[in-house]
Amino acid sequence: MKKLLPFSAEQVKSWTGQYPTPFYVYDEQGIRKTVDDVYKAFAWNPGFREYFAVKATPTPAILRVMESMNCGADCSSIPEILLAKGSGISGQRIMFTSNETSALEYQTAREAGAIINLDDLTQVENLENACGIPETVCCRYNPGQFNYATNAIMGHMYDTKFGMKKEQLFSALKMLKDKGSKRFGLHAMLASCSLEQGYYPALARELFGLVLEIRETLGITLSFVDMAGGIGIPYRPEETPINIIEAGEGVRKAYEEMLTPNGIELAIYTEMGRFITGPHGYLLTHVVGKKHIWKEYVGVDASPADLMRPAMYGAYHHISVAGKDNQPAAETVDVVGALCENNDKFAVDRPLPHTEIGDVLVIHDTGAHGHAMGYNYNGRLRCAEYLLGTDGELRMIRRAQTVQDYFATLDVDSEFNW
Repeated sequence: MKKLLPFSAEQVKSWTGQYPTPFYVYDEQGIRKTVDDVYKAFAWNPGFREYFAVKATPTPAILRVMESMNCGADCSSIPEILLAKGSGISGQRIMFTSNETSALEYQTAREAGAIINLDDLTQVENLENACGIPETVCCRYNPGQFNYATNAIMGHMYDTKFGMKKEQLFSALKMLKDKGSKRFGLHAMLASCSLEQGYYPALARELFGLVLEIRETLGITLSFVDMAGGIGIPYRPEETPINIIEAGEGVRKAYEEMLTPNGIELAIYTEMGRFITGPHGYLLTHVVGKKHIWKEYVGVDASPADLMRPAMYGAYHHISVAGKDNQPAAETVDVVGALCENNDKFAVDRPLPHTEIGDVLVIHDTGAHGHAMGYNYNGRLRCAEYLLGTDGELRMIRRAQTVQDYFATLDVDSEFNW
């Protein structure tokens, strides 16, 4: 599958002539189309809601798009809760899922009216001490083993820190019921970046079986099942994207086979981030150098401070040379930035068309866990973000970080003078 861009080389030339690189561009039309597809896939479930994973793209302009399409927000910290609320998402449209959670975080989530998703049995007592037990509560499950759970990002379920074992889950639900909770949910994210078409249907069957066992054992009929995210995107051109309509149909079939005959009706929730915004974000960066030593290097003005996935995971991101899409590969290069680390490589041994200083590279599929994971190592400043609106206009949604921003937290040092 050829990787296409939702904008032209002429637009890239215009933008990079006006705005300093590196910067991100998000395609609003593509994001809206993907959210629409998700809702179509689960239209059979009256209570369905997508809780967009704020950690993927924590920008108010993106969250306002989600709010306008009836999405909720999956949050894991106080700033993420505030981002959701400030973008118009409130109450039980916020799912608060965290681990090693402080009392202040629980208090903030409770005050926001969020659904609190507990990661561990010990958190029942912590929640009660922090802010009391709410009527609606959710618990996160970790089965220890799952056929679709092996990947480089999350690893095997028995080696992850998230969720409760089944006996702990049952104990937590019983404790919560005894303490006054009346509406319960079950949550599980058992993979990350899965491109297996059967992942969601298999996860649904795992969770629906638990729904039945919980009712039989505890007398609790769950109100919702949250299948979280885990659906991946085709970072490589040869990879096949998930058909979300087909995945939703597989979940429907499991629902009608397992729950409907037992008189159970519950809402299905998802928490996608990567799937929704990942394919619709692009990092634009200028070629600033070419180095010829033991290997051939193309140097750019971006670094892992702007996009750390390749350095952190060895993740593949496709790269286009703006205006040269139809030119054949002419050189095999490592694409590198200026960070003082040798893992500062966006691509290794990558065939590209011939590049020259001044060319613009477009790094694909950076709309999730791209800018959000940025940092300031080596004093590198965070870059700007822009939204390509449905009207075709590009507008800034986050300005670039300045030196003043970088030094702002040093105001406690009265002797610091720059």
